[in-house]
Amino acid sequence: MLEKERNFYTANLSRWLKEIPGKFVVIKDETLLGSYESIELALSAGAEKFGMDSFLVRMVGQAEEAISIPALTLGILNADSSYTDNRSSQST
Repeated sequence: MLEKERNFYTANLSRWLKEIPGKFVVIKDETLLGSYESIELALSAGAEKFGMDSFLVRMVGQAEEAISIPALTLGILNADSSYTDNRSSQST
C-alpha cells in the first residue's frame, strides 16, 4: 500500500532536502500536492483534496519508522468477540 507514493518520495528526496527540508509533503500516486509547515496542515490539505482515498504524508528528511500492529497482521481486529476460549479457565 502506498508503494507508488513511497517510490516518488524516495526519487525526489535529494531535491526536497535542499528545497524544503523539514516540511511535510503530501503525495498521491506520483504527484506532490504541496509542502506544509505542520502535519496538521498537510493532513487537512490531503483530506480536503483526496477525501477517504489513501495518500502519503511525510516530513522531508525524517527517517521512516517501521510500525508493527500485530492485531492487524494477525487479523484479530475482525475476530468474533462473542467467541470465548474456555481452555484457559479449565483446570488440569
